Formats: sequence, structure tokens, C-alpha cells
Amino acid sequence: MSKNKTTVAATVADTETRATRDDHQSLRLWLRLLACTNLIEGQIRSRLRIQFDTTLPRFDLMAQLERSPEGLKMGELSKRMMVTGGNVTGITDQLVAEGLVVREDNPADRRAYIVKLTPDGKKQFKKMAEAHEKWILELFSGLKETEKNQLHNLLAVLKTHVSGVQR
Repeated sequence: MSKNKTTVAATVADTETRATRDDHQSLRLWLRLLACTNLIEGQIRSRLRIQFDTTLPRFDLMAQLERSPEGLKMGELSKRMMVTGGNVTGITDQLVAEGLVVREDNPADRRAYIVKLTPDGKKQFKKMAEAHEKWILELFSGLKETEKNQLHNLLAVLKTHVSGVQR
């Protein structure tokens, strides 16, 4: 597919196209943020699938384990990934079968397992994480450093405000 057709296809499926000039600026901004998030996530999902034959949830689970070399309980993985325990179990089962993670008995709680990356899992994750970082740098390369800093600071203000809004 040519670059023009790809751009048109992305624009057609873009959540931002739901907004009109008559909509509130806040709504248009929300839809633009969502569109950017979806576009970036789509790129990452596609690249993980093509280059590593894996999925973003598998990458995310391995990233959590890489940050916690002592391992994590399944419930903690579920909480950190913001998915159900069943989802974590399914992903973990696949990764165990491939020799990328292990389940170990938890001496502090016989009902729970600790999940850890294996040496092969650590090697595989390192390759994926290095590629992931390059992809993110590439995807954000359309912004100047000052623009990235400005956007980061503005989103911090928004995050703080939204966190304080009562439900």
C-alpha cells in the first residue's frame, strides 16, 4: 500500500473524524489524543507481530516481569496490567510453554505462584525492548525536543487535574 493510501486509510478509521468544528475544543482534543494513542499502539502491535511473532499483552507481561526480577504473583501481574486474572493466566500459560517464563511455588503463600522470566525470556525481552524503544523514538521523531517537553508538561497538568476530579 502506498504512503498516500495508508494515510487515507488511517484517517478514515481515525477516532478524531467523529468530531466537527461545532464540537467543544475539549471533545476534539480528547478525540485527537485517542487517535494518536490508537495509531501509535497499532504501529507497536503490528511491529511486535511482524518482527517477534508476539502480541502487545505478551510484551507488557514480560516488561512487568523484567522490572521485577524477584518475580510477581499472578494477582499482582493482573493489577499492574489492568486485565483480568484469566487473561494473565492465558498469556502466562503460553509463555511457560515457550520457555520464556516459569511459575514457582510461593513460600509465603502456598495458594499463589510467583512468575519470573527465564534466561531465554530475559534475552528475548531484551531484543524486543530495544526494538520497542527505537520504534517509539521513530514515531515521536516528528516532534522537536522542545515540543516533546511542552507536550509532556501539558499532559502532566491534565493528568493531575483528571486524577483530582471526583467520580
